[in-house]
Amino acid sequence: MEKIKENAIVKKIGFNSLVLTCVLLLLYILFAIITPMKKANADFVSYSRILSIMKYACFMGFLSLGVTFVIATGGIDFSIGPVMFCAALISGYQITVGGWPLVLGIVVSILVGACFGVINGLLVTYAGLPSFITSMASMMLAKGLGSVFTKTQSVSWPQLGEPNGWFRNFLSVKAGGMEFPTGLLLLFLGAAICAVVLNKTMLGRYILCIGSNREAVRLSGVNTKKWETLAYVICGMMAGIAAIFFVAQNTTVQPGLGDTFNNEAIAGCVMGGTSMTGGVASIGGTLIGVLIIALLQEGIMAMGFPIHYQYVITGIIVLIVVWADLRSRRRRT
Repeated sequence: MEKIKENAIVKKIGFNSLVLTCVLLLLYILFAIITPMKKANADFVSYSRILSIMKYACFMGFLSLGVTFVIATGGIDFSIGPVMFCAALISGYQITVGGWPLVLGIVVSILVGACFGVINGLLVTYAGLPSFITSMASMMLAKGLGSVFTKTQSVSWPQLGEPNGWFRNFLSVKAGGMEFPTGLLLLFLGAAICAVVLNKTMLGRYILCIGSNREAVRLSGVNTKKWETLAYVICGMMAGIAAIFFVAQNTTVQPGLGDTFNNEAIAGCVMGGTSMTGGVASIGGTLIGVLIIALLQEGIMAMGFPIHYQYVITGIIVLIVVWADLRSRRRRT
């Protein structure tokens, strides 16, 4: 095992990412074999099925990328799902009822997410509240605010072909009788930017250092509160971006929902190698983790089982990953 880890190619790719990629491929092969046995006419290798996996991974990917920054500081954010819904409700309401142009609505969606990020960041860093409690309170606030703003009514975003419906091309584009997952390309672009920010900038280095040893960073003269707050702001902005991709796939947004997406986004992040104790994060790993979550969801549905089975499997995987991470850290210390 150590020889494999020391291999130059494996080092460049990352051992954890390599293992996750193998898991992703094995899961796909497993579902491709099992689904026809469990359900008649279930073609898991069809292009439409693959496209469905990619579409689901788009908005979930942006959520996971955002929460990666927060978890890297040693914090947690359980509000990202409801914040995504709140941003989609408020911006969608302004577009459909208020008559705002789509571009302004998209900006509003990102700003709504950023505002929640600022609130969470300030409460955690300057008020000293635990991130768990803060994000739970923000989750309730986002659910309530979205309901109040839309008067508890669901919001339907414009369809493709309508004046403001062109945003659906962000998710996929139909050309020559084929549908191409443009959303996945945009997700990879977003991931590349996040990777640069996390690994090549002062912001990213401080975020990781805060997660590793907050007190040592503070004693060295660094304003840890500022940099940690920015991690929450990034997380909120990514939730606002995720809202656009969510409505591009689902059209209608209902108030008071979004909780389940918190768990899936965090699961994808943790599964990808980001340590729950902070200091270690992998953007590439997060992407693969999200694809595994999307694959699990599609595979379980293809087999004819209720979606609740995915929660059971995802929960078990997260427990195993967190246990392995804690054990690995104890060994190093």
